[in-house]
Parts: sequence; structure tokens; C-alpha cells
Amino acid sequence: MKKILVTLVLLITMLTAYAQPRVYDQEHTGSKYALRKFPTFDQLPEIRELPNPLEGVKNFKGWKKQRARISSMIQHYGIGEKPAVKPSQVKARLQGDTLLVVDVTVGGETLTLQSVIRYPKTGQPPYALMIGTSMNSLPRQLFEGRPIAMMTFREKQVNDYGQWGPHHERGEHNFDRLYPDLKDNGAYSEWAWGLSRLIDGLQQLGPEVTKIDTRHIGVTGCSYAGKMALYCGALDERVALTIAQEPGGGGAAAWRVSHTLEGVEDLDHTDYHWFKESQRDTFRGDSVYRLPYDQHELCALVCPRALLLLGNPDYKWLADPSMEVSAQAAHKVWEHFGIGDRMAWSIVGGHPHCQLPESQYDIVLSFIDRFLLEKTP
Repeated sequence: MKKILVTLVLLITMLTAYAQPRVYDQEHTGSKYALRKFPTFDQLPEIRELPNPLEGVKNFKGWKKQRARISSMIQHYGIGEKPAVKPSQVKARLQGDTLLVVDVTVGGETLTLQSVIRYPKTGQPPYALMIGTSMNSLPRQLFEGRPIAMMTFREKQVNDYGQWGPHHERGEHNFDRLYPDLKDNGAYSEWAWGLSRLIDGLQQLGPEVTKIDTRHIGVTGCSYAGKMALYCGALDERVALTIAQEPGGGGAAAWRVSHTLEGVEDLDHTDYHWFKESQRDTFRGDSVYRLPYDQHELCALVCPRALLLLGNPDYKWLADPSMEVSAQAAHKVWEHFGIGDRMAWSIVGGHPHCQLPESQYDIVLSFIDRFLLEKTP
């Protein structure tokens, strides 16, 4: 009898893992569960350990609700609101067979996004798609011979902030024409909004026009764009695979852990064009322990979809020891649902920033093949 019970438990565990979807056809499946009211600073408890993203979660439906709750907190306290867009506000077209053009109209103002789709020379459409945030820093040879289309999200079409060169200030970006009430937003919420509108366009036109399989979309980027890829993948459930390369503080590294380290990008020392200035004002110093979430929960928002984090310990500023703690904490969410193999991290030194070493090729290819091409290990 005991042997039968053990077998049944294993079978149920396997079936539960198999039942979890790898991707969704909606941007935010749990939007109705998002928090609408938020505690003020004096109402927030001090939490020294990393908050438990699974607290109160009994099943996968509970995780759906929890994802929405965590997402709304990250937007409220950290990066600013990522507003929802109605299908009627989006109009897409394909020019010259390769140029995707998406017009988004809100409040009488229109923002236009453009991106060239580069199709593979092998395979048959519809193709999987890898979107590079700002650029795709992964080596080109990883995609040669694979039926994966490529596209770049030109984030400056939404918010043109860059650490070098001229740019507009907060409240003056293209996004702000559509949403003047969200002028306090950080760039990461606005950039995540923009990438989602490209996916809207792909869905609207359909695979017959775009030759793209929207059930197999990946996003990737490095450094500040590694953070961008993580926010884009975490906040859009239509992204099947997120690969965040060397994202540093404000990406996968936990703010609480980074606060205990020297010389790293922590909550007090980062670029606040990227985040709400109120995050620094409210949670600076030891007040970071009042933050009701941490970056491991941003990573966990990707679950049950696939996430790969890549680090480079040669650059202390990236706070990779903090990212590793965060990754371990986030991984428990995937493990809880029996799908731990959908999330991994690899931290390897001995190479320049944003130049993937050959020693990480295998793990990157395994995630690309499994979650964009549905190849079994």
C-alpha cells in the first residue's frame, strides 16, 4: 500500500508539472487580481530576510493571483505603472515584408514603433522569434542554422533615455505624450510597455502575415538591457523565454542583499532615470528592509515560463553574489510546481562585459532549443 501511495504521489507531481503552461496568449492573465491600494511607508513591516513569494499560495491558481499582486507592487513602489492597452488602440502593418510597424493611440496621441524582422535561412514558417532589447548581445553563431527569426526592440522610440548622449528628461518622452499622468515612471516600466505593443502587433497581424509563431517568443539583453529584458519578460506572459545577461542591480540582484555589499549597484546607487525617484527617497539605506518585495520576486514573475540568468563576477558592480542569492530564492517557485528545469543561472568570469564566453554556450543553447524550438533534451 505504501509503495502504491508513493507511486501515486510521484504521478500526481509529474502530471502537475506537465500541466503548467509554458506560455500564455495574454499579456497579463491575472490583471483582475492586481492590488489597487498600497500601504504607506509607515504601514510597511521591516522584513530582513527575502520575502517569500509563495506565502499563502496553495496551488497554481493561487500563484496566478500572487503574480498579479507582486507585479502591481513592483510597479507601484519601484518602476511605475505599465498601463494596459485595448486591442482597438493598436494598429499594425508589415511594410516591405520585413518591417513591423505598430501604431498605438491613447488620448488622441499616437506613438509609432518600428522593427525589422530578420528571418532565418532554414526551417519553415511560422518561426520562433528572439527579440533583443536595444540589441541582441548573444553571439550570432548560436542562432545560425536554427529556424529562429530575430528582431530588435528600439526602446528609444518609447523612452529615449541613455546614459550617454542627449536625451529627454522624465515626463518628456514619447510615452509621456500618451500618458502624461505617468510622468513619474521609470524607464523600465515604459520600455516593458513598448515591447508588449510589438507583441500586440505580431498577434494582430497573425502568422500568415508575419511568419512568426507568437507562442515561441524570447527576449534577451545585456547590462542595462539585461534588466530591460527581465522586466519585459516578467511583465508580459506571452514571452516564452527570458534570457537576462549580466543584468546587475535593479535586475535580478536582490536589493536587500546588495545593501550588505560594498561597491555594487544597490538601491542607493543606481541610475534613477530607470526607476521611480520615490523608490530611492522612500527605501534608501536601511529602509530597504521596508520594501514589500525584492528582485527575486521580479524573477519569479516569469514562472511558469522559462528564465535564464547569466552573470559575470569579474565586474563587481553587477552584484553577482546578490544575484545568485536572488536566483536561488526565485528558483524555489519553479521547484514548488515541479518545473525547476525551466529556470537556471550561470555565473562565469574571464571575459569582457556582455561578451558571452564559450563556456556558457551550452546552457544558453539548451534553453533556446527547449523553449523556442520545443526540442527535448
